[in-house]
Amino acid sequence: MEEHFSEELNQLQSITNMVIEFLVNYSFQALGAIIILIIGFLLARKASRLFVEQLEKRDVDVTLRTYAGHIVNIIILFCFIVIALGKFGITIAPFVAALGALTVVAGLALQGLVANYAAGVSIIATRPFKVGDTITVINVSGLVKEIKLAATIVETEDQEEITIPNKHIIGEVLLNTFEYRLVEASIGIAYDNDPQLAIDKISEALKELDYVTQQPDPQVGIENFADSAIVIGIRAWVPTNNYMECRYRLNKKIFDAITQAGLTIPFPQLDIHNK
Repeated sequence: MEEHFSEELNQLQSITNMVIEFLVNYSFQALGAIIILIIGFLLARKASRLFVEQLEKRDVDVTLRTYAGHIVNIIILFCFIVIALGKFGITIAPFVAALGALTVVAGLALQGLVANYAAGVSIIATRPFKVGDTITVINVSGLVKEIKLAATIVETEDQEEITIPNKHIIGEVLLNTFEYRLVEASIGIAYDNDPQLAIDKISEALKELDYVTQQPDPQVGIENFADSAIVIGIRAWVPTNNYMECRYRLNKKIFDAITQAGLTIPFPQLDIHNK
């Protein structure tokens, strides 16, 4: 029993000696490392905040500001961690090599996600469109509701939300009509009617529609000459959020303008002559 107690006492003494030796040899290094980490944490947070404020003054997008602030914070904090580890004589070369290998593996495994985030940063930085614009890309059209780092969310007139991964936007043909969308219509009049009268009446009717933008101006003119009619073409810009409603009302307004002017809307005819 006494031998067992003596053995435990010796082990405790050895541990105590190790602790005392560590404190004697590394106490100042540990204290210095802690102070360095505290300074690094405060400085990283302060620098990140100042950087974000500068971006805000330059009207940089809020998502990009936040993302850039986090990057600055991480870089500065990492530098101070390296300095703190150096106080104990620890080299970070193996950690850097392992981090590099891990980054390569993660990049291969998450290349789709990384591509989306990279494309998101490019969209936010170059700003080919903004929230409220109407875009058409890869046969998808809608009003931009939100721009995220990974995807862009658009909304159709039917209140459908479509999420477009950002990697499918960068490098594609992008049509941005801002908050408006083009309505193209046409109507035929008889060959014995005056086409200029039809153009004038339709132009006047379009000016009475408050939802049709006058910048750019609506375009009305002779589109082509069909077999039984002179086709009058109409191009006008209307708000995207109620595009179809505006289109239907515009067609009705054009029809009323033509009929009230006494112009004839012909229909195909086939003349059969007996010999």
